[in-house]
Amino acid sequence: MEDRKIRVAITHGDTNGIGYETILKAFEDPMMFELCTPIIYGAPKVAAFHRKALNLETQFSPINQAEDARDGRLNLLATFDDEVKVEFGQSTEESAEAARKAMARAKEDLIKHLYDVLVTAPVKPSNNRPKEDKSLTVMVSEIVRIGLVTTHLPLKEVPAAITAEKICEKARIFHQSLKRDFRISNPRIAILALNPQEGTEEKEIIRPAIDTIVKEGMQVFGPYVADQFFGENFYEQFDGVLAMYDDQGIVPFKTLAQEYGVKLKAGISAIVTTPDQEPSFDIAGKGIADEQSLRHAIYMAIDMYRHRQEYDEPLAHPLPKLYHEKREDGDKARFSLPRPKDQFK
Repeated sequence: MEDRKIRVAITHGDTNGIGYETILKAFEDPMMFELCTPIIYGAPKVAAFHRKALNLETQFSPINQAEDARDGRLNLLATFDDEVKVEFGQSTEESAEAARKAMARAKEDLIKHLYDVLVTAPVKPSNNRPKEDKSLTVMVSEIVRIGLVTTHLPLKEVPAAITAEKICEKARIFHQSLKRDFRISNPRIAILALNPQEGTEEKEIIRPAIDTIVKEGMQVFGPYVADQFFGENFYEQFDGVLAMYDDQGIVPFKTLAQEYGVKLKAGISAIVTTPDQEPSFDIAGKGIADEQSLRHAIYMAIDMYRHRQEYDEPLAHPLPKLYHEKREDGDKARFSLPRPKDQFK
């Protein structure tokens, strides 16, 4: 492995929100510079305005390109030259455009491999429905990890969007991420039911999907009714939980992860995390935003980078097989939990 600090790119988010406050607070601690070399993608004048308005003392060093970043300091890369008016607490097109420009520059530099991991500060959710992709949104805390089969869909459209193929696809992504990004050697994943009582979707879609995944050698269980699953703390027995739609996963996650939460996109080559926060316009500029979620998003991105190196290194130089192994039946054993059908009695 390379003997250098991990380069962490951080986009500044909506400039009228809490992005700069959480960034500047997170790097008040000099120990953060022992972990990584941060590169903030934003605007020095906007950062200076936030720092003065919030009476923060965190120093930063403006740079024009990622190659100029130096260890031991908060590097701030100017992503545009336009003047941006800061209006704390206001959702404006100007502040949203500033966030988009920072993200666009960060993506350009990501393609050029000018940094190692990306952390994105909060932006206002877009009204445009995101395009279907092959990634998996995962919400992570120290207590639970929850992935979402569907996202940003009206509830009435969820049943039609759930297919056995999609559940299998998301479960495979989740399984691989738990192994590679979190270094869990044999992950256990719970699949939630769509309905509060067994219905057509459970019988014809979710159960067959689980059977398919199990035959591939993964430890996948379910379907579990969501209220019973979380109400009786079944989640404690699993490394990950796959929910069918937003509220089914988000509501219990925010209830359990009260101190902080982090979101990541699993199933993509880049490491991208974001704090589980909104721009929080209602508290922007008041100096009361909590930086812990951003700090943990940085920690997680760094951990994932190291875990992937550890996971990929031996696979890049596999040892030749000296003899043919005979797989024992015991290798296929799965740990004992209530069978899925019991959840609907």
